[in-house]
Amino acid sequence: MTLEIRDLTVAYGDRTIIQGLDHEIPTGEVTAIVGANACGKSTLLRAIARIVPVRSGEVRLDGDLLKDRSTREVARRIGFLPQTPVPPEGLTVGELVERGRFPHLRFGRRATDHDRERVAWALEATRTDVLADRPLEALSGGQRQRAWIAMALAQDTAVLLLDEPTTYLDLAHQIEVLELLAALNRDEGRTIVMVLHDLNQAARYADHVVAMRDGRIHAAGPPDEIIDADLVEAVLGLRVRVLPDPVTGTPMAVPLRAS
Repeated sequence: MTLEIRDLTVAYGDRTIIQGLDHEIPTGEVTAIVGANACGKSTLLRAIARIVPVRSGEVRLDGDLLKDRSTREVARRIGFLPQTPVPPEGLTVGELVERGRFPHLRFGRRATDHDRERVAWALEATRTDVLADRPLEALSGGQRQRAWIAMALAQDTAVLLLDEPTTYLDLAHQIEVLELLAALNRDEGRTIVMVLHDLNQAARYADHVVAMRDGRIHAAGPPDEIIDADLVEAVLGLRVRVLPDPVTGTPMAVPLRAS
């Protein structure tokens, strides 16, 4: 399922956030979008998901212009987890995850055994099955984040967009979520695009890295081909030494002391 971005420009009022961006997201791979704060990472993800209006340019999925498709049709093909989702009051974890199946239900149609199976799988995969009956308000930030990820997984789309999916998670749960996403890609062939702040996690878990600067793509490609000290300084303003990760062999940026 090809995802193409052509000459994309996004602006908020008079402020242009993304300018003339072109890129094709590799099908069936994990893509990580990295860069400094306010470089346009999250805006790019929201534009692909049709959360923010596009001033010009286009996004195509399998050749189809997304702007010409209904919201329900797009939601059957692209799942999106925002950075700080806000749930309706009073929902339990199980009820939240069930909402991931809504795009697949016709109006007035009840959930099928398949729908219930996908919800149960998403809860188990994110280890939120033990929390299914608990209200979202009673959860910690990390537990709540895992519940949102479960809802996105239950949506069962070929393309999954996640804006900082490891937010609020401790390191152990960050790795758990990233391993889960990598397994989804490996076992089911899903195309996964995620915004990450941690460059080393991006290098370890992504097949393809998009490094953004000032609303444009500064570099894109496999992590071991593009991540070096010059790129890190250019997009993050940080002097580093890039070494092989001792576990995976992928690039690992080690910050240098300011002195």
